Amino acid sequence: MAFDPKSLDDLARRLADAVPPGLTALKNDLEQNFKAVLQSGLTKLDLVTRQEFDVQAGVLRRSRERLEELEARIAALEGKKKK
Repeated sequence: MAFDPKSLDDLARRLADAVPPGLTALKNDLEQNFKAVLQSGLTKLDLVTRQEFDVQAGVLRRSRERLEELEARIAALEGKKKK
């Protein structure tokens, strides 16, 4: 899964901004390191995009609906057999 580079840049920048003022000279270097660590860590996770999640949730919802329909049809057919 690809991550939004802008989001990673923003998060790395916020982490670098949290560095004490005395280490300002290291800020750019730290920001790049934070970004690399975040990218590496997020890449290792088994994540999906929100769009992929929504698509799969829709597939699951439709599958459940179809299953309920089939269960109702089977129940109706079994009811007719018993009569």
